[in-house]
Amino acid sequence: LCSDISPLLKDPAAFRTLIDLLEDHLRASFPQIDFIAGLDSRGFLIGPPLAQRLGIGFVLIRKKGKLPGPTESVSYALEYGKAELEIQSDAVEPGQKVVIVDDLLATGGTMCAACELMKRLKAEVLECLVIIELKLLKGSEKLKSVPFYSLLQYD
Repeated sequence: LCSDISPLLKDPAAFRTLIDLLEDHLRASFPQIDFIAGLDSRGFLIGPPLAQRLGIGFVLIRKKGKLPGPTESVSYALEYGKAELEIQSDAVEPGQKVVIVDDLLATGGTMCAACELMKRLKAEVLECLVIIELKLLKGSEKLKSVPFYSLLQYD
């Protein structure tokens, strides 16, 4: 299946190449990034190695109820109901520059919610970055003014 990153994760050379490509893209695009923010849960697989390569921190954006301490949360619509995302209130400072990462962009609801969380913390979202974009679902159109990058696109 074209939207499953499991085979990529099983192959160390392929995974290293993926991180190389994403690192090259970010270094070429942004002179300064403060944090990589990863979406629950596959963004947690891509984000930390990418943040390590760039010498920056990684922050978690999780499903509601998973993070300790004070949090900001936002609810968003899914095809089959509602969901909520959270970030720790002190995860980023106002004005800090963040790239949000995930494995896949489909309808864009989760990524939009993540952008909203960053907006509430007054961080600057430099880009939303995914490995795979399902173009047919038009998720990137929902991101409006936020720059978006996908490594692979499928119709």
